[in-house]
Amino acid sequence: MKAIKFSFFALVILTGQTFYSCVTEDFKSKETVLDLPAQPFSYFMGAKDELPTLGRVLFYDPRLSANNSVSCSSCHKQALAFSDNRRFSLGFQNKFTLRNSMPIQNIVSGMFNPGGGGIDSTSLQPTALFWDGRQHDLQTMVMEPIQNHIEMGVNDLNQLAGKVASISQYQPLFTAAFDGGQITPDNIAIALSAFLVSIRSNQSRFDASLLGSGELTTLEVFGRDLFFDKYNCNSCHQLQQPFNGYQLAGEGGLADIGLDKNPQDEGAFRSTGNSSDKGKFKIPSLRNIALTAPYMHDGRFNTLQEVIDHYSTEIETSENLDDRLRDANGSARKFNISDSESKAMIAFLNSMTDPHMVGDLKFSNPFRLK
Repeated sequence: MKAIKFSFFALVILTGQTFYSCVTEDFKSKETVLDLPAQPFSYFMGAKDELPTLGRVLFYDPRLSANNSVSCSSCHKQALAFSDNRRFSLGFQNKFTLRNSMPIQNIVSGMFNPGGGGIDSTSLQPTALFWDGRQHDLQTMVMEPIQNHIEMGVNDLNQLAGKVASISQYQPLFTAAFDGGQITPDNIAIALSAFLVSIRSNQSRFDASLLGSGELTTLEVFGRDLFFDKYNCNSCHQLQQPFNGYQLAGEGGLADIGLDKNPQDEGAFRSTGNSSDKGKFKIPSLRNIALTAPYMHDGRFNTLQEVIDHYSTEIETSENLDDRLRDANGSARKFNISDSESKAMIAFLNSMTDPHMVGDLKFSNPFRLK
């Protein structure tokens, strides 16, 4: 395949940190090329491999944003389990997003129909998407950040499809992925969804211990026992079974965990309008949790120790506080987790890091500097 050249995004230094600047195509920048293998990587997810290959290119291409400045990968970095390492990410005009960037891994349990026809709904196990759980359809979800007025700023998906079609190197990728090769908003969504579905994490030391092919350390075993037994963290996070195919692992619906007595961000209530949903947010997967700081929907906790401190003594008695976090009187529980227990639980959580996923070339940026 011929190398694809285009003007990518520039870097600017602000307040001592590196940010992506909002640039247009005529802004002079270093040229990049699209570096794809002669034969597509094997994605093992029910579709011909050309479909997630196309999705991978789209995921990393900043030209999907209104001013060619940010891509999906700007807020979802592979080395961080496709999360971001700042409290709030920067959108296409360097404005901060309203919530912390969630990791992307094991995102749904569906399979794709061979030939690129989309997710097979008969095999799909619905899961709440976004922090507030407002979306359950992956192909709709992937287009929301593209259209968000802060994140990527595209107002018209048909115009976006026309923009992609005007980039000559995309036509061979769409032709390989779809019968007829049409470049449409639906096909962009299907390709992006295929790539996201393919991002699986199941090769951590924790997984090896579940499958009997590896062992945890004594400290990690102590932390595991605290997690499953004494503190019953598993009642929310559901880590008891090995990851198998596209089975969901590590997600437990929505809950109010008492972050604030009167939360400013009302969570699921914004989309449902049900008062019982105020303050409820998605319970995230704990896979690769050591890589995905800062934590919570607003990124308020920088470390796992801070997260454990919250559950230990800082849970607020909010209106919809989950019953699992209330004491016999209905008030917020104080678990009073000791320092030694905290150390063990953090060690156990670290055992869920999957270096294979975060280093896998088939999930990596296909664009490189010329």
